[in-house]
Amino acid sequence: MNDKRESTTHFGFSDVDEAEKARKVAGVFDSVATKYDVMNDVMSAGLHRVWKAFTVRQANVRPGMKVLDIAGGTGDLAKAFARRAGATGEVWLTDINGSMLAVGRDRLLDSGLRLPLAQCDAEKLPFPDAHFDLVSVAFGLRNMTHKDIALAEMQRVLKPGGRLLVLEFSRIWQPLAPLYDAYSFNVLPWLGRKIAGDSDSYRYLAESIRMHPPQQELANLMEQAGFDHVQWFNLTAGVCALHVGTKY
Repeated sequence: MNDKRESTTHFGFSDVDEAEKARKVAGVFDSVATKYDVMNDVMSAGLHRVWKAFTVRQANVRPGMKVLDIAGGTGDLAKAFARRAGATGEVWLTDINGSMLAVGRDRLLDSGLRLPLAQCDAEKLPFPDAHFDLVSVAFGLRNMTHKDIALAEMQRVLKPGGRLLVLEFSRIWQPLAPLYDAYSFNVLPWLGRKIAGDSDSYRYLAESIRMHPPQQELANLMEQAGFDHVQWFNLTAGVCALHVGTKY
C-alpha cells in the first residue's frame, strides 16, 4: 500500500502513476499552447488580466532586481516584470513545457524583449541558492506533482528576505460554488472544444482546480517550505487567490 501511494498521484480526478501524470500534463499544454491566451480571455471573461495586474502591483519589482517566473507560459508576468526591472535587472522566463515556452519566447520578442529562458522542472530548478529577489508562479503550481518539493526549490533559489508570489485558482465563496461547478464542468469543456478543438484538456483544468489545496492549506505548505509572513488575497470571490510569502 505504501509503495502504491508513493508512486501514484492525481491527474484531475483520476489516480495515475507519477510518470504518467507528467506525460499527461505535457500533452494538455502541447495541445492548448497556441490557443492558451485566447482561451484564458474567453473562459475568465478577461479577468485573468486583472488578476495578473494585481500580482504585478504586489510584486513591486524595482530596477536591478532578479526575478524568476516559473511555469511562465506565454510570458505575461515576465514581460511586466522585465519592464520594471529595467536593463540592470535579470528576469527569467521558465516552463517545463517546450510548446508553451516557445509561444512565450515569441510573444516576448514581438514586444521587443529578449529575456533568458529555461525549460525546466520546478522541482529541480537549475539555479544557484539565494540568487533571486522574487519568484513567481501563476496558474502552474496545481499541475506540479510534488508541490512541497517545488515550493522548497523556490525557497532555495530566493535570497533571504526574498518573496514568493503564487497566483492560482482556489476555493470560491461557498454560496457561489454550485453555479461555478456548473460552469466549470459543462461550459469550460464546451468552450475548449469550440475554440481550441480540445474538450478533454479543459475538463482536466476544472478537475485540477478542485484538487488543488484551498487557501489555508496552501499557506500551510508555504510555511512548511520555509516562508514567513504568508498571506493571501482572494480575487473574484476566491475563484483565484494570490499567496505571498517571504523567505526567512
